[in-house]
Amino acid sequence: MGELTHFSPDGGSHMVDVGHKAVTRRTARAAGIVLMQPETLRLIRERDVAKGDVLEVARLAGIMATKRTADLIPLCHLLPLDGADVQYFFPDERSIRVEVSVSTEGKTGVEMEALTAVSVTCLTIYDMCKSVDRGMEIRSICLLEKTGGRSGHFIREN
Repeated sequence: MGELTHFSPDGGSHMVDVGHKAVTRRTARAAGIVLMQPETLRLIRERDVAKGDVLEVARLAGIMATKRTADLIPLCHLLPLDGADVQYFFPDERSIRVEVSVSTEGKTGVEMEALTAVSVTCLTIYDMCKSVDRGMEIRSICLLEKTGGRSGHFIREN
């Protein structure tokens, strides 16, 4: 296991200096699941929620979240992103699987941007549907894959 890089030798917090690192292609994919009542999912898929098209509003929220990650996570670097994509999958009649892909050419990775986007996308789905289903549950937010950088290629084993 590696060291915790956001702490100085005396235990103080600090932003990691990436100035010496080479610019490389960096990508990350993350996922999460929103579990709900079958009727809630039906309303979402049929675009019959009073607040509007839940999936498109949530997609925009997720993309916007990638661009604001450094404002939310204290020690993240502000990164110029090349792309962000939010996709939805429907594994059963009770859940939406959210997957986000983020890419950049930079000196540090985009894992936090992908994870933040998944979180905000899932939270937006909850917010838009809470009037009909307060029992929704957000689960299993995780990094699926990342490429680039010193640590190389990571793929979640499942």
